[in-house]
Amino acid sequence: MIIFTYPGQGSQKSGMGSAWVDHPSWELVAEASDASGRDVGRLLLEADDDELKETRNSQLATFVASMMVLDSITRVGVDAAGHAGHSLGEYSALAASGILDFADAVRLVNERAEAMQVAAEERSGTMAAIIGLDDDLVESACHRVDHDVWVANFNAPGQVVIAGDPDAVDAAGLVAKELGAKRAMQLPVGGAFHTPFMAAARERLRKAVDQTEFRGPDHPVYANVDALPHTLPTDWRGLLSSQLTSPVRWRQTLHNLGRDCFTTYVEVGPG
Repeated sequence: MIIFTYPGQGSQKSGMGSAWVDHPSWELVAEASDASGRDVGRLLLEADDDELKETRNSQLATFVASMMVLDSITRVGVDAAGHAGHSLGEYSALAASGILDFADAVRLVNERAEAMQVAAEERSGTMAAIIGLDDDLVESACHRVDHDVWVANFNAPGQVVIAGDPDAVDAAGLVAKELGAKRAMQLPVGGAFHTPFMAAARERLRKAVDQTEFRGPDHPVYANVDALPHTLPTDWRGLLSSQLTSPVRWRQTLHNLGRDCFTTYVEVGPG
């Protein structure tokens, strides 16, 4: 079976919309601009890398770029039996599966991005990738620091991202190296995403989520919060709110996709 996966923030690049201007899927850009009240075409064509690094810009641009790629491949008859997205990519998965209307997804992504940017500006945080250490030992490193640092992403075996207070992240990285990690690499991000530092963003997003209609999906979507497939639209109000302050369980998601007999993985999006 085919699974479509969708990338998150960080996969964007300057000019990533230029190849799409003359493609029929470019029509989604106008729809996204109307829904968000922003000039999405300018973000995709003219914004430089520094502008696109801002959370409020990168998330909206990446989401719309992913949706153009999806639209282009569905036009030629390629379909999937399931969907999964990493962090922001979960919104692409929800739109692709039919759980979210495209315009509603744009509005939620725009609100999420703005809420996360504001939360990051109000409380300084950072993230670091721990390479070459088992998940439980990375969690142990965070606990041993006994300060504001948590696991934010379980990306792959031997690749775990931690996040929190900058000093605590540095300290946990040192402990991780003592426990056998090959590297502790700072990531160029402006906040401690998927941790309790995003609590204010979670509350703001919840209000937008509560005003959004969720529909039955064409195919299951695997959630970041629990790495499980969900087909009930009522599940997603809580899952999307929880996602902002919970770790992304991507490694566990990939394991469950294999268990559920998905054999062909197609990444749908920029990057």
